[in-house]
Amino acid sequence: MHGDTTDKETIGVMLLNLGGPDSIQAVRLFLYNLFSDRQIIQLGPSFMQKPLAWLIAKFRSKKTEKFYSLIGGKSPILDITSAQAKALEEALNQKAEGRKQKPPPLFPPLAKGGIRGGKNSEFQTPNSKLFFKVYIGMRYWHPLIDDVIPVIFKDGIRKLIALSLYPQYSIATTGSSLAQFKEAMIRIYQPDRNEISKINSSFDPREARDKSSFTVHCSLFTVHCVTSWFKHPLYIDALVDVIKKGLESFNPPLPPFTKGGRGGITHSALRTPNSELNVHVLFSAHSLPQSFIDEGDPYVHQTMETIKEINKRIPMKWHLSYQSKSGPVKWLEPSTDEKLKELARGGVTNILVVPISFVSDHIETLYEIDILYKDMAEKLGMNLKRTESLNTHPTFIRALENIVMKNIKEIGWA
Repeated sequence: MHGDTTDKETIGVMLLNLGGPDSIQAVRLFLYNLFSDRQIIQLGPSFMQKPLAWLIAKFRSKKTEKFYSLIGGKSPILDITSAQAKALEEALNQKAEGRKQKPPPLFPPLAKGGIRGGKNSEFQTPNSKLFFKVYIGMRYWHPLIDDVIPVIFKDGIRKLIALSLYPQYSIATTGSSLAQFKEAMIRIYQPDRNEISKINSSFDPREARDKSSFTVHCSLFTVHCVTSWFKHPLYIDALVDVIKKGLESFNPPLPPFTKGGRGGITHSALRTPNSELNVHVLFSAHSLPQSFIDEGDPYVHQTMETIKEINKRIPMKWHLSYQSKSGPVKWLEPSTDEKLKELARGGVTNILVVPISFVSDHIETLYEIDILYKDMAEKLGMNLKRTESLNTHPTFIRALENIVMKNIKEIGWA
């Protein structure tokens, strides 16, 4: 519970995510919403997009329903994103109120030129005049972005952080969510022609692609959009933690100590993860049409940068592949299934899969990796394991909190 907030300015945070069907019955309409998005795939001329999307959803729904039935009959993404939102809201308000913060040292150590510590974000004076309220806006299923914007405005929010839960930017993910956000703002509030022009120019896909954040000022409210955070140190820390735990899971338990010492254990038995079992790390990212990358989408580059940051902290044998392709176009290569076959031919027997572009569990992790690829690996003679998804990992929530606080300071809201 938070204290009295009547004298505080409320800053809204909207977590942007994909969404997923909340029942087997919702699968067909979810697929229709997905394939109706021309940012992902263009199905003929624009006037044919929705009719063709309906046909595709109709023919694919039965097969997809079976996949969801294997993971509990629905996507867990709303439950997980809700938990992330709750944890983030609590962390932000703790930060604003100064609760559970480490006190600054009495005498900060001197640095060249004077006293250090004034710029250390961990020890900033709390801003007790701020209160944070976190919302969820999904692209293809409820709560839809279109439905959440009026709620935010009704709650009196006039300053909003739109935070993409896609660490690496792509026009098909963050770009599509922001485009829908813009269209919803215009459709719901019907601003005048000058305002529409201002909003359209602010939500420039190229600007979103080339910058990690940008701000949109309009008469309704000010929106600061955070479009990517693929090298954020705390995000990398969280990934490093789950990867280390995943690698450790391949080590057999050490033999018990014998009376008087370690018995027959040698130094080599006390090995570090990945040192003797030839474990290869396979980063599996969501695939995109190759044409997106050819046209300048930074998704692959940012994914590689994330992996490079991880590899600085964990030397490992790693590979990158892409999963979840759909549609008759050329997709990014290699696909995860083809990469598994290639590694098996090369004699690799232990694989740790890291779902690098996903921050929560959903059908891509729970069905594709845990069931489909695991079964494929077993048939290829390989032992496949997956890292835990970040979900509500404490370090990941700290990363989100740090991203929000850093951005509101940069734009002068704190």
